[in-house]
Amino acid sequence: MVNQNLTATEIGFTHEDFAALLDKYDYHFSPGDVVPGTVFSIEPRGALIDIGAKTAAYIPIQEMSINRVDSPEEVLQSNETREFFILTDENEDGQLTLSIRRIEYMRAWERVRQLQAEDATVRSGVFATNRGGALVRIEGLRGFIPGSHISTRKPKEELVGEDLPLKFLEVDEERNRLVLSHRRALVERKMNRLEVGEVVIGTVRGIKPYGAFIDIGGVSGLLHISEISHEHIDTPHSVFNVNDEVKVMIIDLDAERGRISLSTKQLEPEPGDMIKNRDLVYDKAEEMAAKYREQLLAKQQGAAAAAAPAEVVADEDIPPATELDEDIPPAAELEEDIPPAAELEEDIPPAAELEEDIPPAAELEEDIPVVAEIETEIPAATETEEEIPVAIEE
Repeated sequence: MVNQNLTATEIGFTHEDFAALLDKYDYHFSPGDVVPGTVFSIEPRGALIDIGAKTAAYIPIQEMSINRVDSPEEVLQSNETREFFILTDENEDGQLTLSIRRIEYMRAWERVRQLQAEDATVRSGVFATNRGGALVRIEGLRGFIPGSHISTRKPKEELVGEDLPLKFLEVDEERNRLVLSHRRALVERKMNRLEVGEVVIGTVRGIKPYGAFIDIGGVSGLLHISEISHEHIDTPHSVFNVNDEVKVMIIDLDAERGRISLSTKQLEPEPGDMIKNRDLVYDKAEEMAAKYREQLLAKQQGAAAAAAPAEVVADEDIPPATELDEDIPPAAELEEDIPPAAELEEDIPPAAELEEDIPPAAELEEDIPVVAEIETEIPAATETEEEIPVAIEE
């Protein structure tokens, strides 16, 4: 049993030895690491945190949260253990600087990326406005709503404190850009109650050379110049004025892009009625819309019917498996047409008979003249030279 009354001298282990041992096995902390730590002491503008280093690390109040903090006690409590982000390396005193804000910042961006991928609708209160739009906070991050994506009749300055439904337009952590749309959120919610072929009443809010923007229950739809009348129109200003109340029919709903396409051309009893007799168009609007829906349904059913017979005919051309089997004779009948190996061998003459047709090598050699006999037929060189005339000497 170890004697607990032994002194340091008897053990032979001093404070200097202990310090040297700590230096030898000291864990190296690097900026960017996330480490557990325990609140050691709370200061007026920060806190000391024990993370296992030789010196207690420090977290300033501005790094305690992604949101504004007036007092360290709003975030930390003595002896509380939690995760900390190492913000900077050791200073001249060997002290590290920590952050909670950076951890919340990373997790907030991860969360908004997930929400954007899910095409989720979020709600947030406007805390400030500027000339370009309004500012909100999503998961603690500052987001911006461009003025063109704010769908309300209120002046922007009156939006402060108002809670708005929002959709994500851009999530870019590297550029620190979080852009949202109030208009798209309203359009999506409104679209869930609207149908193609439905007649709605709206108000002209803006006129452009390419068409008129119609407010229908808080969301804006486009009445393109080509959908105003069957007759040619030079400019929408010749038909509408701002604040005119109009009856229009929905011809397309694009939830992904947050767009509603409208038409009055499809409501004309006769081509050009929107120019000649607009009241007649509005009186007959429901009747003409019903005909439009019937035509649309007939096209859809026709397309479905055109595809269905092709599949039926294809199935009829394929006989059942049992009928196919009847045309295939059993294996036994097929084998009857194949002669046994013994019969096949009868047609092959034995090797001895084949050899009889091949004359022996001696007989073949008799037909080959001897080299000497061939040479006798070649005249000697002297004989040929006699027939060559001598060159004429001058």
